This record gives sequence, C-alpha cells and structure tokens, in this order.
Amino acid sequence: MSRSRHTTKAPSQRQLRAGELIRHELAQILQREEVHDDSLFGLNVTVTEVQASPDLRNATVYVTTLGGQETDDAVRRLSVASAKIRRVLAPKLAMKFIPDLHFKRDASFDTADRIDQLLRQGR
Repeated sequence: MSRSRHTTKAPSQRQLRAGELIRHELAQILQREEVHDDSLFGLNVTVTEVQASPDLRNATVYVTTLGGQETDDAVRRLSVASAKIRRVLAPKLAMKFIPDLHFKRDASFDTADRIDQLLRQGR
C-alpha cells in the first residue's frame, strides 16, 4: 500500500515549540521596529500563529492588523521584507537553520466576527 501525500498529520511537539518560539521573537522584533525597512515603519500587526514545516525549513506566519489597517497590504509589505526580518531573527533563535518566512492573513478573527453576527441575528 502506498501512502497518500495529502494526509493531515498533527504537528509534532518540535514543530509546535519552534513555531511558538518564532512567533514570540517575531512579535518582539515587529513591536520594537528592529527591522530597518521603511515599508515596515508604523506597521501595527499581531503575529497570531506560526506553523513550522516538519523539517523546520519553512514557516507560515499568520498575521492580523491593528487599528483598522489593511491586512492584505501589511502581508505584502512583510513578504517583501521577509529576508530582512529573517536576518534580524537569526541571532535570536538557537536553531541550526532559520526557516524561510511566508506571511499570510489570519482570517480566523473575521470568521469569528461573522459567526457572532449570525448568532446575534438569530435571536
């Protein structure tokens, strides 16, 4: 029997630990504006989750904006500056390889708001 490549396997403890470490450090870097890139100046984002790949070479970073900023624009700006962010992140992590960062919009808050609105309408 061959295994399907599309199995949904839960992340390992190692992936979860690495993701949380990266999330914590990224949040501090973005809050303190340690990345010297004009496109990131004044960007108010929250890093909600980081999912590391099994080999820890890639990490998907889910972000949402604060203060009514456009989330898609923030994701684009972060993606453009991902190499600079990675260089600032590298000395803060005790990892053999620093993962490539892939930024995505976290839609979970929008979904939660939509569900909340639907529940209020049903009353």
